[in-house]
Amino acid sequence: MRTDFTLAQLADPAIAEADHILRACVHCGFCTATCPTYQLTGDELDGPRGRIYLIKDMLEGDKPASATVAKHLDRCLTCLSCMTTCPSGVHYAHLADIARQRIERTHRRPWAERMQRRLLASVLPRPRRFRLALVGAALARPFKALMPKRLRVMLDMAPGLPRRRGRTGRPGVFRPEGAPVKRVALLSGCVQPNLRPEIDRAAVSLLNRHGVEVVIARKAGCCGALTQHMGMEEPAKAAARANILAWSRLVEEGGLDAVVVTASGCGTQVKDYGHLFRGDPDMAEKAARIAALARDVTEVLAELPPLPPAASKLPPGLRVAYHAACSLQHGQRVREAPKRLLAQAGFTVLDVPDAHLCCGSAGTYNILQPEMAGALRDRKVRAIEGTKPRVVAAGNIGCLTQIASGTGLPVVHTVELLEWAAGGRNPLAG
Repeated sequence: MRTDFTLAQLADPAIAEADHILRACVHCGFCTATCPTYQLTGDELDGPRGRIYLIKDMLEGDKPASATVAKHLDRCLTCLSCMTTCPSGVHYAHLADIARQRIERTHRRPWAERMQRRLLASVLPRPRRFRLALVGAALARPFKALMPKRLRVMLDMAPGLPRRRGRTGRPGVFRPEGAPVKRVALLSGCVQPNLRPEIDRAAVSLLNRHGVEVVIARKAGCCGALTQHMGMEEPAKAAARANILAWSRLVEEGGLDAVVVTASGCGTQVKDYGHLFRGDPDMAEKAARIAALARDVTEVLAELPPLPPAASKLPPGLRVAYHAACSLQHGQRVREAPKRLLAQAGFTVLDVPDAHLCCGSAGTYNILQPEMAGALRDRKVRAIEGTKPRVVAAGNIGCLTQIASGTGLPVVHTVELLEWAAGGRNPLAG
């Protein structure tokens, strides 16, 4: 794609990066064919190619973001299916980040929308605030009919009272029996400890069974993805910086073999920390080192020797519909390890039709774009239920929450099933 930035514009590192990304695009349209939002609306501007044109026009003209640009970028899930499809290697995710930051700086949204976005950005990344918000939502739910639409949507997405976090919800060291074969840090994150603390409990237990020492670092928390995808660069960087410094201390104190992430949306973000701080002389080296250590929990488990057969009461051949979270299959290119681990553990793994398409969760997307998110969820649920599974497995908390809101099937994290097969808790028992 030809670009027409001036030399003065290209002196801005963000514009220089955008120029490099735009020039890689050849207008082929392969991305449009796999874009979930384009499939819903049929509008070229709701596909990656159309959004790229909008971004190019805005940046080349050095214009404030228009309502049209904001509308169609807001509708983007950042599912990254387009990047998997693109034959030219266009890094759409980084281009979208640049555009969203300009939207945040230059576009004035309606008052109610601004307040909703600020509320999400100030509550979701902070576990204590989020915990209080879940309690507040439970108390407010009987009065939902009296509330504005945006608040009603948020109440609908709140799954109930926060769960008891237990030991894995706090900083600590979890040692296996015998000498450790590896030492890893585990990202506890911000939303997951309140919604599904049993995920990290299962991950820690399973890693310990494999002889892995697990450390949950002090002062590590939100990965920064939630605010970054809303165009809020500084809060995203602040969260990422806290994690990088916390894990760097562990590296210096005793070394780390990996930074393990059980929420794949967070994993995609952590693996991109090197890019996020590429121009920061104080952080670039540490950020790149942490990004290189970041691994999805299934990547780590796939590299470990299999456990001896457990005396579990796992039903033989239990049918599992595996939902490939976009952040895992497109963002991290981890596709086979989760399915292979489930099959090795004794489950019958079912392929979901159109598995490359998003379920509509996408961080805060299902709150900010509820109609489109609902349509995507319903399509995903139909595809899942069509495989006749006994349980649904996925590797991302957002996907688990989104899919569970549309089906009566149990929806659990992949690592919970693997821990059950190893002799641990049955996640279907409630």
